[in-house]
Amino acid sequence: MDATEASEASSQILDEIGSAVIADRGFFETVLLGVVAKGHVLLEDVPGTGKTLTARSVATALGLSFSRIQFTPDLLPADITGTHIFNEESRSFEFTEGPVFANVVLADEINRAPPKTQSALLEAMEEGQVTVDGDTYDLPEPFFVIATQNPVDMEGTFELPEAQVDRFLAKTSLGYPDDEGEVELLRRRAGRTTQSPTVEPILDAASVTELRNVPETVTVDDDLLQYMADLVRATRDDYRVDVGVSPRGTQRLFEATRAMATIAGREYVAPDDIKRVAQPVLAHRLVLTPDARVEQVDKGTVIQSVLDEVPVPTV
Repeated sequence: MDATEASEASSQILDEIGSAVIADRGFFETVLLGVVAKGHVLLEDVPGTGKTLTARSVATALGLSFSRIQFTPDLLPADITGTHIFNEESRSFEFTEGPVFANVVLADEINRAPPKTQSALLEAMEEGQVTVDGDTYDLPEPFFVIATQNPVDMEGTFELPEAQVDRFLAKTSLGYPDDEGEVELLRRRAGRTTQSPTVEPILDAASVTELRNVPETVTVDDDLLQYMADLVRATRDDYRVDVGVSPRGTQRLFEATRAMATIAGREYVAPDDIKRVAQPVLAHRLVLTPDARVEQVDKGTVIQSVLDEVPVPTV
């Protein structure tokens, strides 16, 4: 699969997801960005905006297996990864796979589970494998996690530690639909007998793997590499930031930028690609100073300031 074919496939996927979910196309691009860049996506929004429907639609459009894990305060790590169960016939313990053994995993309301259970996803997200009782099991390929959290109802929740938030390639939200979108939502509901709309598969597992390999062929000019490094370093020097973007974040910005170029159908990265992915890829990695938090400074505002201040190279 080349860049042109990857772009055409991406466009078809975005159109298919958009036929089921009422949201801005830029939001769908950010979610697809996670798939193409071999990363994971965190969705933060109020209930009822379509987070679960988005995850299910993405899995179906990609032709991949889907699993939903509802995180609760009493959820145990074994409930996610699986456990060994005694087989009466063979008189031995056999491993039973947990719901994490799927191509697309929806970690619904991830901040509802205690830290020990949240951390059960870390190895899976970073290494593509899980370890149970000393035995390591590979997860299906491709593997993609979409986690959701509700920023409003914080009672009985466990805030994600910075180390785990940093594992997500991008963080985004749907937001409420505009007036036209709300009417379209009702119109679509009136046109079918089921609550959830249907989505048709566009690709299969093998094609998704090919799509995820295309960004590795995208070239990045040295001036743009320096531009990305300057952006990241600027976040560390901002007076409102206590902890800036980590070196892992620098690499994720690079990967997301090449993935965005792939979605656009180009074999090279342009400065606009970096600007497009900077907000969803970098903002959630910042740790603001106490004064900035008291003043309710938005992390996205910090990233925008950095984008405005750092000179853009001429390519």
